[in-house]
Amino acid sequence: MHATLPRLEMSDFPAIRRRRLETLQVNLGYKCNQTCLHCHVNAGPTRTEMMDWKTVSEVVSFLGSTGVKTLDITGGAPELNPHFRGLVLAARNLGVRVMDRCNLTILEQSGQEDLAQFLAANAVEIIASLPCYLEENVDAQRGKGVFEASIRALRTLNALGYGRTGSELALNLVYNPQGASLPPEQGKLEHDFHRHLRERYGIVFNQLYVLTNMPIQRFGSMLISKGRLEEYMDLLKNAYEPANLESVMCRSLLSVDWRGYVYDCDFNQMLGLPLRLNGMPRVHLRQLTSEDLDGNPIVVKDHCYGCTAGQGSSCGGALT
Repeated sequence: MHATLPRLEMSDFPAIRRRRLETLQVNLGYKCNQTCLHCHVNAGPTRTEMMDWKTVSEVVSFLGSTGVKTLDITGGAPELNPHFRGLVLAARNLGVRVMDRCNLTILEQSGQEDLAQFLAANAVEIIASLPCYLEENVDAQRGKGVFEASIRALRTLNALGYGRTGSELALNLVYNPQGASLPPEQGKLEHDFHRHLRERYGIVFNQLYVLTNMPIQRFGSMLISKGRLEEYMDLLKNAYEPANLESVMCRSLLSVDWRGYVYDCDFNQMLGLPLRLNGMPRVHLRQLTSEDLDGNPIVVKDHCYGCTAGQGSSCGGALT
């Protein structure tokens, strides 16, 4: 793995500040049952980092004391954390909206046979990674057989009511480009996804989120190996849209790592760029219960151009 931060450190990205906190995004660990080429977490089956119950309890306490109404659970494959279900139940008991960033194939993992039913029973919103509607493209990016397993998982979710008209069970898909290019226009691609998955596989879903590949971790290392990092950064910078600064996710989202330390976003977490507050070298979630982060400066580097290029990119898809 090539270190990407030294190539991103010197940056002319504009200074921005946080607004009112709306979403707590919690990374339960970097272990995953897949090893995807575009992964900005460098997640995989051999990773051992995993949030313990003490830290999960601190997440629940933070939600209860601050009134943050959205919990975005991510990984790795967050469902592999033994405390995943306990966190979901605790958050739902607080009336918190819960989102699970699911890779779909985890539904067929040993020990997860009832996962889909658990998610449905607790009205968990599923954000499912499906980087293309074509089998060859998905398998090239995520591994042989992943597309077929993903289709089976989507059918299971549809059978439970996910993604269906009139259902409260939301199923949103996530698209990533295959390589060093900007994603296509979200609205048109969503139409194509709906049509292809419905006509060929009988699958329905709610929305498609289009994300830009970030030049960090596994994807960034691949770009460095191929001598294409500078070319990709030029692409992002030339497509920079200042209007996207108004709605980038770091303004209203707080990212928490598996140890409980906090960052302005998940990408900063992967680069080891902690939230800046009161001169502390790094900040733990339990230190924020009585803090108001509105107006706090956001840590920015050159990778931030990935969120502001073209139509923009965030955990909720395109910004414009």
